[in-house]
Amino acid sequence: MFQDEARFGRISAPKRCWAKEGIRPEVKAQTIREYVYVFGAISPKDGCHDSLILPYANTEAMSIFLEEVSRRHSEERIIMFMDQAGWHKSKGLRVPENIELAYLPPYSPELNPEEQIWDELREKYFGNKLFKTLEAVMDTAVKGLQVMERSSEKLKNLAHRDWILNII
Repeated sequence: MFQDEARFGRISAPKRCWAKEGIRPEVKAQTIREYVYVFGAISPKDGCHDSLILPYANTEAMSIFLEEVSRRHSEERIIMFMDQAGWHKSKGLRVPENIELAYLPPYSPELNPEEQIWDELREKYFGNKLFKTLEAVMDTAVKGLQVMERSSEKLKNLAHRDWILNII
């Protein structure tokens, strides 16, 4: 599996959008610094995706996520590839017995298929939207993740990398 985390919040990021010729679309913006972090892990082989929304991205949150993935896949041995964020390599990180950690080279997000999941989630569910509360952000993330996680074929296509699948 390939793991990453992404921050979602109430700061809007206007995106390009389609409009009829001659019409200039208006997009509202807001700058409210409230965030949640979505932890996710994708298996490019079968499109299985696990996610968890947590209030922080730190060692404790990463430990909680790993424990949850371990519980969901208790009968499997998982090699979890991830970047080298400080909390991924922390001495305080609790790694379940059925998970082995492996690290991607520094500054190489293009090697992590989970990045495409975040791009898809942002494009389809967060583009040009304002959120009145942090709970609304979480609700939108949950809705988007649930829709995406129901389609393992789509997730397989998003996460497809020949260099990964040829090794498997």
